[in-house]
Amino acid sequence: MKPEARQSGRPLAGMAETPPRDRPCDSPGCRHVGAYRAPRSRALTDYYWFCLEHVRDYNRAWNYCEGMSEEDIEERIRLDTVWERPTWRPDTGSVSRIFDAERLRENLEAFGRDWGGRGREEGGTAFRGRRTEAREEDALRTLGLSFPLTLGGLKARYKELVKRFHPDTHGGDKATEEKLKAVIEAYKILVSGLAP
Repeated sequence: MKPEARQSGRPLAGMAETPPRDRPCDSPGCRHVGAYRAPRSRALTDYYWFCLEHVRDYNRAWNYCEGMSEEDIEERIRLDTVWERPTWRPDTGSVSRIFDAERLRENLEAFGRDWGGRGREEGGTAFRGRRTEAREEDALRTLGLSFPLTLGGLKARYKELVKRFHPDTHGGDKATEEKLKAVIEAYKILVSGLAP
């Protein structure tokens, strides 16, 4: 029986990278080809070669944790969770010297005040913590605003511009009417990003 490999070209679990064609099954008395490997020990460096039927039987009976204490098993699970790399909390040991939250916050402020996490403390917001889209940036320019932006500040600027561009104050001028439409559209875009 010839084992099938995944489409990616990588072998399935338990299969040899290049299945041996003439290797007999390591199960006593079996005459089939040993195309499937199974570990001899937890070291996973030496393998038996079985046919499909016997590798299934072996895997059902094999216990990786045999002979390990509960503490050893817990340690193995912990190491497997982090791919056997050491981990520690960022506020302890050598990492605390590398990870400086205040310095990170200051560096992030280069992308705008709210990236550093301070805009909310002072009443600003960055559209619920996400970056602004192009249409939101256009809306800010239309209203002549920038971050930090509060809902109150947005409403005050909107009222000011509506009064300035209202058709009644300009005798029905089409140019100011178009500016008013742009102000209203920009306000709708920004207020939807700021509303709780």
